[in-house]
Amino acid sequence: MPEFRLTQISDTHLTRRHQKLTDNFHRLSDYIDATRPDLVVNSGDLAWDAPTNPDDLEFARELHVALPAPCRTIPGNHDIGDNPTRIGPAPPQPVTEQGRQAFRACFGEDRWCFEAVGWRFIGLNSMVMSTGLASEAEQFAWLASQLSSAGGRPVALFLHKPLFLHSPDDPELAATVSRYMPMPARSRVVELLDAVDLRLVASGHVHQRRDFTHRHVRHVWAPSAAFIIPDRKQEVIGTKEVGLVEYRFQPDAFEVRHIRAPGQIDIDLDSLLGPAAKT
Repeated sequence: MPEFRLTQISDTHLTRRHQKLTDNFHRLSDYIDATRPDLVVNSGDLAWDAPTNPDDLEFARELHVALPAPCRTIPGNHDIGDNPTRIGPAPPQPVTEQGRQAFRACFGEDRWCFEAVGWRFIGLNSMVMSTGLASEAEQFAWLASQLSSAGGRPVALFLHKPLFLHSPDDPELAATVSRYMPMPARSRVVELLDAVDLRLVASGHVHQRRDFTHRHVRHVWAPSAAFIIPDRKQEVIGTKEVGLVEYRFQPDAFEVRHIRAPGQIDIDLDSLLGPAAKT
């Protein structure tokens, strides 16, 4: 039976300033070299802080080009800026078209679609959602087209921010509103997805490993490949550890394995940033 092996990495947060994060990425690369998946997907936050330091994005590009397997990417908030939300404070670094184009210059398209072993795979730029940018409307039109032509194939969706915590109707709370796809874009995306045979939603962003099923759709949160966030800054939702996710897709079925690459270290963000991080 044909099989398509995909490895998801996320939140690599690469920069020349933090060698420990680079070391964790090299352990990922070594593992990918040993396992040789058909494709690697980085589901966002490739860079440490590209909106204020464009060299972080270039450094991330250099390391991803060197991966020993084909790689597709989608942007995160540390790559192009964050979504505006209906409640809570405005993001300190909002999404800009300039940031999106800088990402595309380094990594190619910020959204993509392809088929393998009878599946349709879609990578979505969740960061432009609810921005009002022209690229948001363009992406919605593109997504509707890709879904309408799925032809009954099972669909796997990759994006940076999870769609929701428990269900599409989760209320938006000021303390966590930036953690999930913002309203009203979330409702519109869910409505489009309801029309197809969606089987998987794979995301990152939260720096916690989580795996649950909602209405026959499996939602997999990949952990950060770089570091964990201390409990004083973020409550425990899933499992706080670094690692990656492996998928094996077959016609009409798939398997998930949660993995830590040999040698990866659970770097605590406070220890990475030093005493200033705790003030």
